[in-house]
Amino acid sequence: MNDQAPIVVHIVVFGRVQGVGYRAFVAREAGRHCLEGWVRNCRDGTVEALFKGEPAVIDDMIAACRRGPHGARVDLIDQRAGAEADLRARVPGEEFSVLPTF
Repeated sequence: MNDQAPIVVHIVVFGRVQGVGYRAFVAREAGRHCLEGWVRNCRDGTVEALFKGEPAVIDDMIAACRRGPHGARVDLIDQRAGAEADLRARVPGEEFSVLPTF
């Protein structure tokens, strides 16, 4: 088992990522990877997500985000360090939330 300390990563996904089930895909993948965080559509057509977990697991999650669901086209993922405080946006009691459009 890996004993890496959890990190928080914030991503913004550009491309055809709205209206194709992208948020549901991200939520399923995050659950499969046992990650905490959230995902939401943004009014500018991007999708924003926050993940908390081991670095290698987050790398796998971001690779899944690059593929996306059938019908999506990912042009670019802007990735940066996230903040633990950003996890407060989740729905209380949920490990990973699909949030309303921001």
